[in-house]
Amino acid sequence: MSATAAQDRWAEATQLRLTWWRFRRHRLAVVSLFIIVLFYLVAAFADFLAINDPHATDARRSFIPPQSIHLFDEDGFNPHVYGLRGVRDRQTFQLIYTPDPNRKLPVRLFTRGYTYNLLGLFETDIHLIGIEGGQRTDGIFLLGTDQLGRDLFSRMIVATRVSLSIGLAGVTLSLLLGIILGGVSGLYGGWVDTLIQRVIEVLRSIPTIPLWMGLAAALPNTWSTTQVYFAITIIISLIGWTDLARVVRGRFLSLREEDFVVAAELAGASQGRIIFRHMLPSFASHIIAAVSLALPAMIVSETALSFLGLGLRPPAISWGILLQDAQNIQVLANAPWLLSAAVPVILVILAFNFLGDGLRDAADPYG
Repeated sequence: MSATAAQDRWAEATQLRLTWWRFRRHRLAVVSLFIIVLFYLVAAFADFLAINDPHATDARRSFIPPQSIHLFDEDGFNPHVYGLRGVRDRQTFQLIYTPDPNRKLPVRLFTRGYTYNLLGLFETDIHLIGIEGGQRTDGIFLLGTDQLGRDLFSRMIVATRVSLSIGLAGVTLSLLLGIILGGVSGLYGGWVDTLIQRVIEVLRSIPTIPLWMGLAAALPNTWSTTQVYFAITIIISLIGWTDLARVVRGRFLSLREEDFVVAAELAGASQGRIIFRHMLPSFASHIIAAVSLALPAMIVSETALSFLGLGLRPPAISWGILLQDAQNIQVLANAPWLLSAAVPVILVILAFNFLGDGLRDAADPYG
């Protein structure tokens, strides 16, 4: 392509296309986007990917170490896992499971397991992988089991859906509150601006963690898992909107006297159209950066509250609830694989931050 044709291509491109071209140059942001999309796909098909029932307990399967899937044997390609053999430790009297190479359990695709609703639409019991035959203590435990004999891999998959959905719902609510209240504050000014700013200052003056802990501890124990889920989402959103509202207000104060805003007012455009059609698109990069940084903060907030026992409660499953089992040093000494629940938290937080940097740079009109 000639230099002239390339210049014409850039000159005729829309803002969205220009943003995409700049974003593709940020390799780390592109990789982060792939990781985040992968996590949300896992969240959408969590029960299909789960190997065992994440709520099923069995004391005989307590603290089974992680297993590996063997793809080949002496007959060629034959995916399988070894059966488990329990041996009683003579010093601690603890039942320790070791793989038994003489018992090979075939691993098959699209096997039947516990019943669930796929995407909440229809009931099925088909899962991606499973084993054929075996005893009750046998199974595929890729990340081992916890103290109650529950499969940690299946629980982590289901926890991904809960934690990511809380973060997404929380940041959506914060985004709406921040844009609406910040826009009204900056556009109208006067006593409306003063009132909204005083509310923001009061909320920001209260320490975040104690406020969340106090509100979460006030939730009735009789509430169902669904009620607690929505309550935690609202609690996390109570503080998150203040930062975005301040950013939006500052931009609106600088833009409301611009010629294109005055022209829109003279043309008879409504206040809503001026805000959402003319003013917000002019600083989309600021909003993108704020949202991309707010999402991991929401996820960490839910994880921290659940880890402290003030967020979601069993039988709900989230990353914070899984990390609760890793609080005891004595338990970790015998089952260090319980710490694997921290890996998806770290990956998602880093991916969102790198993605936010890439989107902010790509959406910057002066970049």
